[in-house]
Amino acid sequence: MEYPTLEGKLIMPEYGRNIQQMIAHALTIDDREERTRCVKTIINIMGNMFPYLRDVNDFKHKLWDHVAIMSDFKLDIDFPYEILQEENLYTRPETVPYKNSRIRYMHYGRTLEEMIEKVGEYPEGEEKNELIRLIANQMKKCFLTWNKEVVDDRKIFDDLRELSRGKIDVSSDFLKLIESRDVLNSHKRSNKPRRK
Repeated sequence: MEYPTLEGKLIMPEYGRNIQQMIAHALTIDDREERTRCVKTIINIMGNMFPYLRDVNDFKHKLWDHVAIMSDFKLDIDFPYEILQEENLYTRPETVPYKNSRIRYMHYGRTLEEMIEKVGEYPEGEEKNELIRLIANQMKKCFLTWNKEVVDDRKIFDDLRELSRGKIDVSSDFLKLIESRDVLNSHKRSNKPRRK
């Protein structure tokens, strides 16, 4: 009896050892046409293993790529698709450029800080006042999400002034924010398990 662990590493474990052995057998076939027919049969078997993926675009193309990978790119057959090249298999994708700027208050996040900067540049008017009201209320919700204590509206207005570099200066006389207890109660209600 042969132990599977002694038969070597599986290149693509999702297909199992039998498929890998079939591909290894196909590599030993001398006749090119016979080898191609054998691989087409293997492709059909692989497709039957994952029937729910047949609706995915380029499903057959991916199967042919997988056969090429499992054969270590040594199969000499007529591929119906352009096959992935071995040198492209292990190339790293380009790095995604992230902003490296420091977030001043983690509980507000970068997006809210960027929104505050944009609103600070708006011309005075009703639209700017409404945006300030929405942002200040969102800041209070974010603050209460991270800090489960009551927050004074002056703290939110001070943070708003600081994050806007003095461009947005509001007070509780100008703007009334949502109550802390309403935010905290809504969190408690949403975290309660529902009875069936």
